Amino acid sequence: MTQDMTLLWGSGSPPCWRVLIALEEKNLQGYNSVLLSFEKGEHKSQQVLDINPRGQLPTFKHGDRIVNESYGICSYLESQFKNQGTKLIPECGAEQARMYQRMYEGQTLAQKMMDVLTYNMKVPEGERHDSAIKRNSEALSAEIKTWEGYLQKGPGPYLAGKDFTLADVTVYPNFALLFRLGLCEKRYPKLAEYCNFLKDRPSIKATWPPTWRENPQGQTVLKDL
Repeated sequence: MTQDMTLLWGSGSPPCWRVLIALEEKNLQGYNSVLLSFEKGEHKSQQVLDINPRGQLPTFKHGDRIVNESYGICSYLESQFKNQGTKLIPECGAEQARMYQRMYEGQTLAQKMMDVLTYNMKVPEGERHDSAIKRNSEALSAEIKTWEGYLQKGPGPYLAGKDFTLADVTVYPNFALLFRLGLCEKRYPKLAEYCNFLKDRPSIKATWPPTWRENPQGQTVLKDL
């Protein structure tokens, strides 16, 4: 079943990680897994460009079908294998609505996180403007507080309610990366509780980024957020 599936991915990338989690949840082990290095520029290799002209990861192929956007891949896997593994779209209409809402809100979280990280990575320290740093940091902080509020209100323990869904598959990697980059657990206790709760889930343990295993020590980029 999985022999005709190929996933090209990079370690530590939330978009790649969510696809790995989805494959595990749907019991789709045994696919052709190709781990590439962002640091070496392998995501721009011809191997990737032949499938994804944008030169981005993840890149996924199932037979002659190509899906290169991580949300699309996760949705495709649930649609094609809905009777296998974990059911990732709830039957309950209220939970389903909440799932889609949280799932796509995750893209806003990811964008605000990337605004902060990209500015820090691409703008030399001596050329950074306090106003830009403050603007990006305040936007990300407000977004994180919104998610903290969602988890405080419930109905939990998962993002859409009582079941693990596509919302968790797609958004959890963003939260994990935030804490990896130094987000204070004491400042965001519900988010920390959620992330620590899911760390032991088999699909997440099995797909924990290899580079994070090799170097468990995180960073402090977001320690003041």
